[in-house]
Amino acid sequence: MRRARPGAPPRGTAERALTSVEAGADFDEGQDTETAEARSEEQRVVVASKLWHITLSVSGAETPLKEVRRGLEQLAHDHPFLLTSRYANDHAEIRYWEEARDLHDAAAVALRLWGEHRQSAKLPPWEIVGLEVIDRETYHQRIAEGYGPPPAAPVGVHPY
Repeated sequence: MRRARPGAPPRGTAERALTSVEAGADFDEGQDTETAEARSEEQRVVVASKLWHITLSVSGAETPLKEVRRGLEQLAHDHPFLLTSRYANDHAEIRYWEEARDLHDAAAVALRLWGEHRQSAKLPPWEIVGLEVIDRETYHQRIAEGYGPPPAAPVGVHPY
């Protein structure tokens, strides 16, 4: 049995409000002025992200086509930016757009895609055997010049 005033919260559970306190006027004294100015400038610079076209190729042991298709359809549902997937019983190609700060970030996300969704989408235990990451401008330039993959007009999951 708890002894307290009716409606009073138990001892030690009252919500605490957090407040911020500004640094004193002499905070930057003793620090390098250039360092403080550079830090201030870095805080003002906002890193803009870009769109990257990703082509991820995977392959492995033969798997029934029905299972491959179902897994890729689930991946497309889980990863809404998926443009198109082509598949056979021992390999697949996934193409989509990724938003990232730079090529390194886009590639890192792409390399994790298959492994992170392998169990949730019930994807085959295949390995990544190819990765292409190009920026939006390069993608459109290739298409305009007639090089590279055709635009992903048939969005979705399709057999080779």
